[in-house]
Amino acid sequence: MPSKRPRRRFEDIVENISSIERYTDGMTMSGFMSDAKTRDAVERCLERISEAVGKLGDTAAALAPGQPWRQIRALGNRIRHEYDRLRAERIWEIVKSDLPALKTACEQALEKLHGR
Repeated sequence: MPSKRPRRRFEDIVENISSIERYTDGMTMSGFMSDAKTRDAVERCLERISEAVGKLGDTAAALAPGQPWRQIRALGNRIRHEYDRLRAERIWEIVKSDLPALKTACEQALEKLHGR
């Protein structure tokens, strides 16, 4: 069942992306790979993002089309259940390549929700 609070879920996603941006600001991939504390914090934020997306259900795609919602939900499962097989390089790629567009899409969804 989709969340009855889609605004809060989109806010959760944006807040967690902002946290990841702060944690990794000025960091290189090699710095990220050698900093276990930052990797753990980023993975935890990604897990929260995945959980929020799961709670949004079809509302995510309806309000923010064009995002890989299924893959975002799947990432949370990988972090929880296949943590020993996560590649730091892939997490870094998600942080630098995928999260900016996701943040923009969620901010636009929030604008739509505020207009309702």
